[in-house]
Amino acid sequence: MKMKVAALFSGGKDSVFAVYVAKQYGWDVSNLVSLFSDNKESWMFHSINIHLVPLLAQALDTPLVQCVTKGEKEQELNDLKKILSSLDVDGVISGAVSSEYQRTRIERICYELGMKSFTPLWHKNPEVLLRNQINAGFNIKMVGVFAQGFDESWLGRTLDIQTLKELVMLQKRYKINIVGEGGEYETLVVDGPMFSKTLVLDAVVREWSRDNGVLQVKNAHLEKKDQSIR
Repeated sequence: MKMKVAALFSGGKDSVFAVYVAKQYGWDVSNLVSLFSDNKESWMFHSINIHLVPLLAQALDTPLVQCVTKGEKEQELNDLKKILSSLDVDGVISGAVSSEYQRTRIERICYELGMKSFTPLWHKNPEVLLRNQINAGFNIKMVGVFAQGFDESWLGRTLDIQTLKELVMLQKRYKINIVGEGGEYETLVVDGPMFSKTLVLDAVVREWSRDNGVLQVKNAHLEKKDQSIR
């Protein structure tokens, strides 16, 4: 029997890649699940450019289930539990790599609902994980930087092999987590091997404040990909 799962989804590289890995397993990813947090400092949920998730769900041809949460610590978990309880799935996948806070709380919710929790990226070698995401053909944009060593030029950059080399250098110098799981940076995936359409960023604004900043996407649209080159 094919495993039927829902995927916690933010549009960032790890949530997208977790879906990709699940599909490689042959699982049926029946739904994407996104919580739109009113709290930009949420402990659980990505917020930068989260408004683009509906477009990304269309690009992935996967139904999206979404709700708004106030983002209050621990209370936001009840919002997640409520939305997951409405789904007919065997389990839930998430893109957690090293965050015990996220993983243990998702596991607890799944246990209470009688579902399985899957974290296909858990404790993967960070450099190898990023290299795999790049080599798989995902187009990943840097949309937020919040750690020492980053400057405004990082906003909007594509996460490619050269960028990976620079992240490794920053890790050696400043001890950052190169996958960004410590909140060092945020990403947005605009294209990849699972995408039937490409997310095109029409208008963006760089917001920089002393030593951190975000790339806010004001307008975007989907463009159908040339099927002959997929």
